[in-house]
Amino acid sequence: MGMFDYVRSDYPLGPDFTGECQTKDMDRFGGSMSHFYIDPSGQVWWVDLRGTSDFVELKEGDEGYNEKLSLLNLKFVPNGTHGKVSPYVITDYVTIYPSRWDGKWEDWPEARLHIVNGKVKDFTTNIKGERLNVG
Repeated sequence: MGMFDYVRSDYPLGPDFTGECQTKDMDRFGGSMSHFYIDPSGQVWWVDLRGTSDFVELKEGDEGYNEKLSLLNLKFVPNGTHGKVSPYVITDYVTIYPSRWDGKWEDWPEARLHIVNGKVKDFTTNIKGERLNVG
């Protein structure tokens, strides 16, 4: 599937877009696998988690150790450092998708957000290109 960014939305986009979503449209601004938050008012925030965890090498006998992954026996361990949340001032169209979808691929919903100066101005929801709703 490739790499994507995480978007947690509390903005009223509809029940399919509450909670964690994903997008591939923010990477030209934030970078792949970044975290964003859209608050109830539509403000977009960047959640910077850099430096909040350390890589720890797993030894034989440790939980999660896999002898077939001799060079990749690593895990993230929180180190007590807190992340930083900053306004994310962009102007663009961004499409988001629910991170988890139990239905058929053809029915996977998408929300196309029009973001101006870091705030959602309007949106449409679609299922595979079929326009459902304008917000």
